Amino acid sequence: RKQETMSSSFNPLRHPENLFFIQPDLALRTVCVILSLFSPSSLFDNMKITIASLAALFVATEAFHTAPIGRTSTRINMIVKGDEKASEKVAKVFEGKPAENSEFDALVKANFPGAMSNKELETKVVSVLEGKGFKPSNTLLATSLCADELARVLEDDFVKVYGNNFNLGGLSGFPFAGNTGFGAMAAHIPDDGYCLVVHGPHVGITKDGLIGKVERPGIALVDTCCGSAIAASKYLKGITDGGAKITTKLQSFTDFQQGAVQELILPFGKRLNDCEDRMKELPYALYDSQDILVRDIINTGAGGIKKGLALLGGIQINTGPDTLDYFHPLRFDLYDENGKVVDDLLPLIV
Repeated sequence: RKQETMSSSFNPLRHPENLFFIQPDLALRTVCVILSLFSPSSLFDNMKITIASLAALFVATEAFHTAPIGRTSTRINMIVKGDEKASEKVAKVFEGKPAENSEFDALVKANFPGAMSNKELETKVVSVLEGKGFKPSNTLLATSLCADELARVLEDDFVKVYGNNFNLGGLSGFPFAGNTGFGAMAAHIPDDGYCLVVHGPHVGITKDGLIGKVERPGIALVDTCCGSAIAASKYLKGITDGGAKITTKLQSFTDFQQGAVQELILPFGKRLNDCEDRMKELPYALYDSQDILVRDIINTGAGGIKKGLALLGGIQINTGPDTLDYFHPLRFDLYDENGKVVDDLLPLIV
């Protein structure tokens, strides 16, 4: 029988025999072919399948609709379009944001020598990468930053320049997406394009200079930052002071990431105990651990790098809603298409 075209006027209840010839989805095709061997009358008599059941079967095929076979692109529409330069975009990022405060700037830099405002950081990073061929149209952003909403500030700024972000990170900024996540991300890098990876832990500082705390919008309580890092630090201190034991629940699935953070900070027990300011040293200890992990992940997945990759690592310094955030850059490497570090870009931004 010639196949009938489905239209708004077609009623399967009036023409049940034609259900067998409507183009079905793959999941039900075999069933339909078998059923079509029977005449409609014998089918109802012998198999006792009602017209309503056939109509339901037809409607159910919609739930199994599949896309055409074949992968057409790895870019998944994650790249910003347009010809506007990255340096032009970054200039617009800080429109409407708090103005730089020289007094607070001095306070932050006294506690974190080498830190710079996000505005200064992003302007310099984008300028350097633009000279290396990184453009909004050919660059994928990937970050490994903490789950805390304050960590989104830096991330969102770079998103406004390069487009949507591929998230590799989790609690405290550790790259929990691992090798699998990096491999998936690399597949989304534009053909003949680049990737910018930004990673690092974060720490808060109040307007009065208290480290490990931060003012949050809409919350009267001055909150801890980073909560995950501080909880891991307290756990570690309990062990090094002899008052706590390493439990067998470190990798409990319901708190897997925090358990991993606590394990990954264990090698830094003596370093944190011997330092003058534990809250100030904590993010640097976390960074040293993350730096090893991130570079190992990049080296393992180097085959997925297209034209090149830039790795920016450091400490995020979150502040209250009335001041700019800061970042202490500790690594800015350029990788070539073979996954080899070919340039140390850090001197160009510090």
